Amino acid sequence: MRKIQASIHPDDDLHYEKMGLKKDQVEIWEDGARIDGSRGTYEWWYYDSHYPDGSTLVLFFYCKNPIAVDGPIKPIASMELTLPDGRKFSEEVYATLEESHYTKEMCDVKIGPCWCRGDLKHYDAVFVGKNMSARLTLDGTIPAWRSQTGSIFFGDNEEHYFAWLPAIPEGKAVADISYDGGKELHLEGSGYHDHNWGNISMLKLMHHWYWGRAKVGDYKVISSWITAEKKYGYKEFDVFMLAKGDKILGDNSNHTLKFMPDNEYTDEHTGLPTHGTVAYEYTTEDGEVYRITYKRSGDIASQRFSDLLPPVIRNVVRACGFKGGYIRFEGTATIERLEGGEVAESVSDPAVWEMMYFGKPNADKENV
Repeated sequence: MRKIQASIHPDDDLHYEKMGLKKDQVEIWEDGARIDGSRGTYEWWYYDSHYPDGSTLVLFFYCKNPIAVDGPIKPIASMELTLPDGRKFSEEVYATLEESHYTKEMCDVKIGPCWCRGDLKHYDAVFVGKNMSARLTLDGTIPAWRSQTGSIFFGDNEEHYFAWLPAIPEGKAVADISYDGGKELHLEGSGYHDHNWGNISMLKLMHHWYWGRAKVGDYKVISSWITAEKKYGYKEFDVFMLAKGDKILGDNSNHTLKFMPDNEYTDEHTGLPTHGTVAYEYTTEDGEVYRITYKRSGDIASQRFSDLLPPVIRNVVRACGFKGGYIRFEGTATIERLEGGEVAESVSDPAVWEMMYFGKPNADKENV
């Protein structure tokens, strides 16, 4: 049996000092460029926004294609617009390194004609493609937040890592959009911005994760449950934040979060095991207990990663048993405040969440 390697989501003074971080404060430079573009590294800035009519807008600004992290920097910007009737419009813009820049001091990213810039409170993001365009402004309504040090380290010497910073956990979004031959939209709603980076492919670190973000009544929640690969003993990590109004009520740093998936089934398209209901139970430092439940009504997307590969490589990875994929669910998120085990408050709203699967299905249920 191979020795299980260590993995850690640190929250100690030594790691904060080593990483140049302040424990209870996110600084502007943290949303700036964090990688050097070398083999294995990747980085992207992500924005999504949701509007009362049911429209959604998603913008990505990549240093590299996430499935080609061993290659050189290859700047890509992407836009996806989903209309209330379910129609989708998307486009990608590719640029040379000379046509792009990534600033270390703050979020200031340019990829050809596309760019994003902000200071943890206000952001502007612009996408300009041949067939569609968007200008998004995002003003945070709750403070920038990171889960502990923001990084999960893998390896006995902490040589590999995955990092995540929700710079705008929730904010007011305003978008002006052109699509489908010049049709225009002006939308006002709720938005989110985060930033990811790392130094090795996530496929080598993680088996699968659930991730969700929801605005439910006056509550805002970010929730994630990450299962590491077999090499790291399928260790589980929690990432969680709960806010009400403009105040963060608590996060996973007190390690009270419970993960309770239910209604397991196999997704027909990807063949992956997943759950129709995902719930989290959390106790704040003040002893208040909250339960957050995502209940699926359908799927927005179901993607097999092998379908993104050239045919020859696709056949090889499938023959090796790789069945990685991604499912984005739609349904309802419910937040309940419990008192003495009874529901004292309950509020529900539409929500979107996801499951990302890198490892072999059900391998984490086997003996390590």
